[in-house]
Parts: sequence; structure tokens; C-alpha cells
Amino acid sequence: MILLRPDCLVFKRGDGQNVPCSAHEVILQLLGDSAEGMEENVLQNVAEAVLHYFKEDLGWTTVSVGEFALALSKVLRSFGWSCPMNLPAEPASLVLDSDLANLASESGTGLELLFFPRLRAELRGKLNDAPRVVRFLGLRRCVKQLTGAKRWTPRCQDLNDRIVEYLRHCLRTEEDVAGCALVVI
Repeated sequence: MILLRPDCLVFKRGDGQNVPCSAHEVILQLLGDSAEGMEENVLQNVAEAVLHYFKEDLGWTTVSVGEFALALSKVLRSFGWSCPMNLPAEPASLVLDSDLANLASESGTGLELLFFPRLRAELRGKLNDAPRVVRFLGLRRCVKQLTGAKRWTPRCQDLNDRIVEYLRHCLRTEEDVAGCALVVI
């Protein structure tokens, strides 16, 4: 293992690479031209504060550029500065979750006719972000909520199966979903 300089963190880049770099250099990269209006000692203190937060408060030595930029923007806002950041493009999230029970609540009890179009719209919305996995959680609660049942019944099982089959059908009919998996729990 290589020992890092005390002013460095390992930054996870969007392409999966880990790069050791000083916090000060990353701040200069993130702030770009807006760093020119700030004094050097202020930038150094901000870098030390953000570095301290990750290393000492959280105990991290590896951080994503996005996490670092978020902490940096909080520090700058506390000083009254609002600086735009040059964030590198992050890859799409690998897994996107959706809560079926929330969708059922929005549709109302016993209103399956409203639920299924809402479910398709939710799936399409998730697929727009090009995830690797779209995961729908809370199927059992959703079914019981839509049927108004307190205990699992054959009607519940039928609706459960229809929801899963409907999601599969919707995924098959969408374009550009190669490599995207569907998980219903």
C-alpha cells in the first residue's frame, strides 16, 4: 500500500479509476475560473477544511468527485460564495429504485385502472436515466393496498402476478433498454 501525503485523498472518477490527488488541486479544477477571484490562503483553508471533514470526521481516504464537490459547495456557501463547479460527467446510476406502495397510494385503494398507467410512466421515467437495473420495491404492500386486503388472498396473488407480468411487458416494449434488468421485490 502506498502512503498518501497528508493533504491528499484518493478520488473515484466517473470511469471507475481511483486517482490520488491533493485536495487543493481538486478544488482548483472544480472551481475553474471562479477560483481566480479568491485569495490563495482562503482556497488553502477551504481545501484543508474539506480534507479534514473526509479524513478525520468521516474516516474516509477515498471519495468520489461528486461527494467532494458537494462538501466543497457547502463550505463555500457558509462563507457566502456561490461558485459554479466544473464537475466531470458522472455515469448513470447502476440501480434505480421505485416504491410500488407509494405508487399505489397515489392511485388510491381499489383503483387498479389508475395504478397501471402510473406504473408504466414510472418505469419509463427510470429508463430515461439509462440504468443497469430498475428495482421496484414493496410489491406485497402495494398489492394489499390496491386490493384492500389485510391478509394475502388468491385475489392478491393474481394481482401480484399481473403487476410483475405488466412490468415485464412494458420493459420489452421500450426501446434502447439493452442490458437493463428489472427486479420486482
